[in-house]
Amino acid sequence: MFAIVNIAGQQFKVKQNDELFVHRLSGNAGDKVEFSNVLMVSNGGNITIGKNATKVQAEIIDHLKGDKVIVFKKKRRKGYQKSNGHRQYLTKIKINEIA
Repeated sequence: MFAIVNIAGQQFKVKQNDELFVHRLSGNAGDKVEFSNVLMVSNGGNITIGKNATKVQAEIIDHLKGDKVIVFKKKRRKGYQKSNGHRQYLTKIKINEIA
């Protein structure tokens, strides 16, 4: 059984006991969160599409920062160089139940 769910503006394919990284969610480690924006559910061979009473329950495991992404800009023969870095704030969640 899996579901396609919209979490913080991104779509994820989730199964029970999956751990995934999403954009930072409000809440502390150990809190339970529930996602009601389920786009599709597949149970065996039965596929249900659209908004229905299905909810995905998850638990926040940890808040952390992603890997550093280096942004480097350069214009040749002009002497222009600019370097910038960015680390995305992430939340690690564990899917407990698709109900």
